[in-house]
Amino acid sequence: MSAFLRRHGLTINGRVLVMGIMNVTPDSFSDGGRLQTVENVLSQATAMVTAGADILDIGGESTRPAAAPVARAEERARVVPAILAIRQAYPTLPISIDTTKAEVARAACQAGATIINDISALRFDPAMAAVIREYDTPVIIMHMQGTPGDMQKNPAYGDVVTEIAAFLEERLRWLEGQAITRERVIVDPGIGFGKTMAHNLDILGHLERFAALGCPVLIGHSRKSLLGKLLNLEVDQRDLATAVVSALCAAKGAAILRVHDVAGTIQAVRLAQAIPRGVT
Repeated sequence: MSAFLRRHGLTINGRVLVMGIMNVTPDSFSDGGRLQTVENVLSQATAMVTAGADILDIGGESTRPAAAPVARAEERARVVPAILAIRQAYPTLPISIDTTKAEVARAACQAGATIINDISALRFDPAMAAVIREYDTPVIIMHMQGTPGDMQKNPAYGDVVTEIAAFLEERLRWLEGQAITRERVIVDPGIGFGKTMAHNLDILGHLERFAALGCPVLIGHSRKSLLGKLLNLEVDQRDLATAVVSALCAAKGAAILRVHDVAGTIQAVRLAQAIPRGVT
C-alpha cells in the first residue's frame, strides 16, 4: 500500500486487511436491527477488534437490493453515536464510514471516522470530494450498475471485468481532477451491486485486472446472495462459504476483505497465505 494509506493505519505487512461490517440500520440484509444501541455497537466492535479486525466499517443506510433511501439527518443520527463510542474505546483504530452523502461523511469524520467508503464512487454526491480533502482521508470507490433500488433489474454487460476496470479508471481520473491522488484510493469492483451470479464469479476470477489499476483492491462478498444461490444457503449459514472465498481472494491479490465474520475470515486468510510460504 501507499505511504499515504500506511499513515492512516492501513498497512498490509504481507497480509490481507480485514474490515468488520457494522450496520447500524434496521433493515440491512444480514444484520439489520442488531446494532440499535450504543451498548450493542460497543459489544460488537469489541468482539471484532478482539478477533483481529483491522478496520471497522460503519453504515447507516442499507444498500441491499431494492433498499429504500434514508434521509441525511436520519443516517447521520444513526452513525455518529456509534462512531463516537468506538473512537472513545479504540483511539487509533481505522474507522470507515459507509455513505454516499457528503453531509453524513463530514459528520462521521468529525466524530472520528478516518476512511470514506462510497459505493457510488462519488457520483451521487460530488461534494464528497471536498470532505475527503478537508479531512485528508483515504477513500474507497465502488462500481455499481444503477442504484440500490434498481441495480438487480436485469444487469447486463458486454465484458463485465473490462467494463468495471474502465469505470474505476475513469473515476480515478475524475478524483485526480479533484486533487485526490491515486495513492489514497482503494477500489472495490462491487460484488452483488448490479451483477448476476455469473458476473460476480467472473469478477472474483480476475482480481488481478483491478489490482492493475495501481490501487489496493477491496472485496465485499460476505454472506451475499451469490453464495446462497451457489450452495442453497440462507443468509445466516454463509460464513463458511464467505471464509473460503476470502481465502481465494487473498491468494489472488485482494488487499482488504469486508466481512461480517472476522474470526473465520482471518483463519481462512492466514491459511491461504501460509501454505505457499511454508510458514505460519
